[in-house]
Amino acid sequence: MVVAPTRSPAQAGQRLQQRYPQVNVIVLDDDVNTFQHVVEALVRHLPGMQPDQAWSLAHRIDGEGSAVVWSGPLEQGELYHQLLSAEGLTMAPLGQG
Repeated sequence: MVVAPTRSPAQAGQRLQQRYPQVNVIVLDDDVNTFQHVVEALVRHLPGMQPDQAWSLAHRIDGEGSAVVWSGPLEQGELYHQLLSAEGLTMAPLGQG
């Protein structure tokens, strides 16, 4: 008879407690994109992004050189990073949140 190894409740709980990796989507300042284009891209692709918030982020990108425009689970972050890159925005590599 073959007996399958068993897991203690603590081992099973450890697996459930692992968090999905969190990332920051960061847009970098460049000399190519206009404020209007950055705002339109952010509003078009990031859920819940309002124009006023996008304008504030565009000013932060311009003034500070970069801004975190979205934070959350890795899989969604990869999608938003790809969509904003396809719009021509200059993106930082995905960073752990």
